[in-house]
Amino acid sequence: MDKKKIAVPLVCHGHSRPVVDLFYSPVTPDGFFLISASKDSSPMLRNGETGDWIGTFEGHKGAVWSVCLDTNALRAASASADFSAKVWDALTGDVLHSFEHKHIVRACAFSEDTHLLLTGGVEKVLRIYDLNRPDAPPREVDKSPGS
Repeated sequence: MDKKKIAVPLVCHGHSRPVVDLFYSPVTPDGFFLISASKDSSPMLRNGETGDWIGTFEGHKGAVWSVCLDTNALRAASASADFSAKVWDALTGDVLHSFEHKHIVRACAFSEDTHLLLTGGVEKVLRIYDLNRPDAPPREVDKSPGS
């Protein structure tokens, strides 16, 4: 007799303001993970299968609009209304890098090889940060001509 799998929704309590972004990590040797962004300024990391809370990344002073994890789920990134994007150690919760912007940062993503962080936001500029040289200025890509 075939057993049907039943999907059970995850209910993840903890944020005090609306959740605005979610990101699932790829499967790693330690499983997979879920990170959430919220207007409460504190991204949260959870077990991707159970929804169990692992930790909260504290340090932003405004709403967090976007979050992501690198391919190994060892680093997290966040984009915030406090005009910054941060890269975090996903194991300790420590801030590894903080990149200041001139306006609200609405999006962030790691490159597939995890060496670059891309950010975008209200300034309408894509910034590409080299995480091997975090003190170097980012490459900037403005809007395309004619747009």
